[in-house]
Amino acid sequence: MAKRKQITDNSSSGLKSKKQKKDVILQPVVQSDAPVERQTKWKNKQRVLVFSSRGISFRTRHLMNDLRTMMPHSKAEPKMDRKDKLFIINEICEMKNCNKCLYFEGKKKQDVYLWASNVSKGPSAKFLVENIHTMSELKLTGNCLKGSRPLLSFDKAFNSEPHWMLLKELFVQIFGTPNHHPKSQPFIDHVFSFSIQDNRIWFRNYQILAEDGSLAEIGPRFVLNPIRIFASSFGGATLYQNPYYVSPNEFRRTLRQQKADKYNQRQEAKVSQELRRPEITYNMDPTDEVFNTITESDFKK
Repeated sequence: MAKRKQITDNSSSGLKSKKQKKDVILQPVVQSDAPVERQTKWKNKQRVLVFSSRGISFRTRHLMNDLRTMMPHSKAEPKMDRKDKLFIINEICEMKNCNKCLYFEGKKKQDVYLWASNVSKGPSAKFLVENIHTMSELKLTGNCLKGSRPLLSFDKAFNSEPHWMLLKELFVQIFGTPNHHPKSQPFIDHVFSFSIQDNRIWFRNYQILAEDGSLAEIGPRFVLNPIRIFASSFGGATLYQNPYYVSPNEFRRTLRQQKADKYNQRQEAKVSQELRRPEITYNMDPTDEVFNTITESDFKK
């Protein structure tokens, strides 16, 4: 027997059509107990891979964990071996579906370098991390909601030169939490501050206490000393090289040389003092012994 064709109505096909997604509009005042509506579709797909190499110090590890806590759009990865080449990070980011990367590189268990890279097309920048203070220190008394979106505040000096403008755009894409990110909260209660002083970038994180603009520092805090900016991700042509940069090895060698110079100067001063010392301090007057009385004890000597 031949099968009968099923007759479909136009009304049923219309019901099966896909529903159009509407943008979620948040109320100006939201109660803490009420569930927060989330945007099902978020357009800004920035994902940052934050990890490090083997051999970093405990302070660097705490700083890396603090950055992961502050950035809900970040992803973690186990430590990479120091013998591996840096271009392997591009493949790791591709497997993790990340288009930005923050890579901490430790050397000699005391020097920390930070790579900030746009994995897809570049550029990438290498920094020396100095003056690290983590979020767990007691001096930093601020507190903010975990997963909240930050305000990015940049110094006016970032618009003065081309390399500062390039780093500003790179930091905006890395540290800026995408709007309607699934892991983020729809609140803005802290500020990331980037300022330039002494050819270095000073990073601070502040909590917004009230509407009048009062702030309290949360942490972490660190200083980035730029070394080079490359055209592609983790390599390529050099776009900018810092002429004021002094490597930590050169700085430590200078300190040792200063201590050695002080020791050599002291030794040279002692030798010159011995050479300048006269054998006779002053000339004796022979008439001073005329009236000396000679006794028997002088003969016995």
